[in-house]
Amino acid sequence: MLLAHGIGGSTDLPIPFTYALIGGAWALTLSFVITIVVWKTPRLQPDRVARRLPAPVAALSDDSRIRGVLRLLAVALVVWVGLAAFAVSAEAGRNPLPGFLYVLVWVGLVPASLLLGPFWRVLSPWRTVHRVLFRDRPAPLTLPRWVGVWPGALGLFAFAWLELACSSNGEVWAVRTWLLAYVAVVLIGSAIFGRDWCAAADPFEVYSSLVSNLAIVGRGRDGALAWRNPLDSLGGLVPVPGIVAVVAVLLGSTAFDSFNAFPNWARFVEDSGAPQTWRTIGLLCAVGIVATTYWVSTQMVGGVTREQRRALPGRLVHSIVPIIVGYIFAHYFSYLVEKGQATLILLADPADLGWNVLGISDLSVSYVLSEHQGVLATSKMLFVLCGHVLGVIAAHDRSLRILPKGHQLSGQLGLIVVMVAYTFGGLYLLFGG
Repeated sequence: MLLAHGIGGSTDLPIPFTYALIGGAWALTLSFVITIVVWKTPRLQPDRVARRLPAPVAALSDDSRIRGVLRLLAVALVVWVGLAAFAVSAEAGRNPLPGFLYVLVWVGLVPASLLLGPFWRVLSPWRTVHRVLFRDRPAPLTLPRWVGVWPGALGLFAFAWLELACSSNGEVWAVRTWLLAYVAVVLIGSAIFGRDWCAAADPFEVYSSLVSNLAIVGRGRDGALAWRNPLDSLGGLVPVPGIVAVVAVLLGSTAFDSFNAFPNWARFVEDSGAPQTWRTIGLLCAVGIVATTYWVSTQMVGGVTREQRRALPGRLVHSIVPIIVGYIFAHYFSYLVEKGQATLILLADPADLGWNVLGISDLSVSYVLSEHQGVLATSKMLFVLCGHVLGVIAAHDRSLRILPKGHQLSGQLGLIVVMVAYTFGGLYLLFGG
């Protein structure tokens, strides 16, 4: 398996053990300070906005012509990347396809969604293709409500398997095959169920929509674009069927990615004779551990009915989103900055024909983060810690709203303990890897 998810590139040194201990201690301390001392009444309001965006900016954002141009550019980008997918040269080191998928799409999707909101839903090339082919004709079938985002969760796991378990994850043919299967599932499903299928089954749209609940820009009750407190926005996450599975896949797969770098595990896997099988088992276990611990922690509540208890995992799942985002930034930020540069340079000549689009083919990658390991280690710890604190605040505020008096503190302790465990575990994995 190639370094950095099959794409080669820079290598981060593990963060010093001291950083992990300090970060974990702060996570534990802040958790109990927030829940016991500081935050005693609900404060977050999903419908609240801080300030509307300037009218010209809002008008440009909602202009149908501008959106149409952006959609066409997204389709053009897909065609451009397609040149790399079917180029004569299949050398992973010279082909931008793996880097485009693993870095620019998978990792770049997170900061883009935080800044722009659910941009994938707006610019999705598959929605554009569906719009052109079917226009406004009603879908042959209606997608059942119980489906929720379960197809998206399966798609996310399929991507995680390709990236972290597949022995050919760095081969162009493997990435191309996965992408063709992904496009086929989304387009065929949308032809049957309409654009609702894209929202339910496109793993990247599901991922972007989840992260966008922390966006700094959103729409108020009147539909106008405005600056928002991300924690207010986060409270508006709708707990559709399958959303807990999505969260478990995202957090579990990222944790497993760190675990994959542990020397003892890597040595065992490579010496086993069946590395792909063992990595698949490890990935399943990581996702299962996250799902199980989260579900159990939300059931440790008294004073609620069976129906209320059953709804708690969905009603509290928004609190795990900041932890996911923090850990993803901690784990992948240097890849986005450094391997992202390399991928963009390769995209200037996707078919390896000697092109030099935008004159960037001769540029070299600046490994600015890898050359400053102290800064990188500190940023990793802060990303994880900030995600933890925001998650605890979100869980605590929601608990004050939905749990009965007399159980508001004790009822959330299980979830907070699990959050602390996620944070300690995340820091240890970053340290150990």
